Amino acid sequence: MILPELKYDANGLIPAIVQNVSNGEVLMMAYMNETSLKTTVETGYTHFWSRSRQKYWKKGETSGCVQEVKEILYDCDADTLLIKVIQHGAGACHTGERTCFYRKI
Repeated sequence: MILPELKYDANGLIPAIVQNVSNGEVLMMAYMNETSLKTTVETGYTHFWSRSRQKYWKKGETSGCVQEVKEILYDCDADTLLIKVIQHGAGACHTGERTCFYRKI
């Protein structure tokens, strides 16, 4: 598989914004490296790099709230991903909320 030339940060990571494909709701933001992006493309489900745990993780692996990938876009600077998904289960946030962006300032 050949990925486009993307701009990863000094730690080899790129931010990935995850969006509900049906209504445009932003579900979460996490980081990917080249391996987790390739795994996402190959499996059709989101995989990320955990900066705190220093390991790969499949979103929803323990909760069952997996994200089925429908489209992956990258921005004009090639330094951010937008992943459009079908969110299965209760939601994307580890708190139990549908989206990680449920609080207002």
